[in-house]
Amino acid sequence: MTQESTGDQVYANAASLRALVGAQALVSEWLTVDQASVDRFAEATGDHQWIHVDPERARRESPFGGPIAHGFMTLSLIPALLGETVTLKQRMGVNYGLNRVRFTSPVLVGSQLRARFEVLSVEDIEQGGVQVVWNVTLERQGSDRPVCVAEFITRHYF
Repeated sequence: MTQESTGDQVYANAASLRALVGAQALVSEWLTVDQASVDRFAEATGDHQWIHVDPERARRESPFGGPIAHGFMTLSLIPALLGETVTLKQRMGVNYGLNRVRFTSPVLVGSQLRARFEVLSVEDIEQGGVQVVWNVTLERQGSDRPVCVAEFITRHYF
């Protein structure tokens, strides 16, 4: 059973994060990936490949039937979706890295995505912080196959 989260979970210390190890997944709200967001990502990264930014050509020539979001755009949604799913009362938090990232299915523009977050581990680190490894699955509404799976590593200082 999955806990549907609306951002009302508050974690104010390392013990509260440790309690999530092996617990039910926390699930974000749905987010629509629109063409304007894809275009802004292309502008920010310089990746203007036509399968992302030319909807007409993508409909005609792409094997996906239309424009798709960049894989790295999809990946970049993870921190924001986590921030909307859990509230961390902390002095500071940082993204530390990713492991085992896979883009398992394309994200067609107009798709709705959500993320499932499962805590795999919480370890003490220097300066009184903790490092959390999250198993993240990004799902597309109406599909049985995830669009991205990754281990997301964060550091938190309470």
